[in-house]
Amino acid sequence: MIRIFLTGYMGAGKTTLGKAFARELKVSFIDLDWYIEERFHKSIPQLFAERGEDGFRELERSMLHEAGEFEDVIISTGGGTPCFFDNMEYMNRQGQTVFLDVDTDVLFRRLRVATQQRPILQGKTDDELRAFIGEALERRMPHYAQARYRFDGSRLESRSQITESVARLRTLLGI
Repeated sequence: MIRIFLTGYMGAGKTTLGKAFARELKVSFIDLDWYIEERFHKSIPQLFAERGEDGFRELERSMLHEAGEFEDVIISTGGGTPCFFDNMEYMNRQGQTVFLDVDTDVLFRRLRVATQQRPILQGKTDDELRAFIGEALERRMPHYAQARYRFDGSRLESRSQITESVARLRTLLGI
């Protein structure tokens, strides 16, 4: 039975690597944010607006616990998921946890082109965006660091890099 949780900051490549890794292992892939959106027929920003962050994080925790019972699955968590409640402890109990470690410069480059899709980043100058990413990473690192494995997620820019990363992750996890 395979149950792997991918954690890391937004833009770290959790969905990109997770989809490719699931395909390689012939298991299901769940992006927790997409899972929540499908279940509630609303976008994450809509749920945040309606419920506030506390209400959303409760919902997220519930959906993590639901998806965390599935077998033969790779789950890409939201960037903040490991930072609330006992979510990181839960994931460590339920399966293998992998923190996709990506430095601020790479995250900045990836997120800079996605500011319109991510409401929390809209309207930020380059300097503000870089500072925002750095501060958030610093706050979240104690949670991310609880993952059993740390994986360099900086090389996910092309098909060949993704294929190479899948092979490296498979070796790291001994699968």
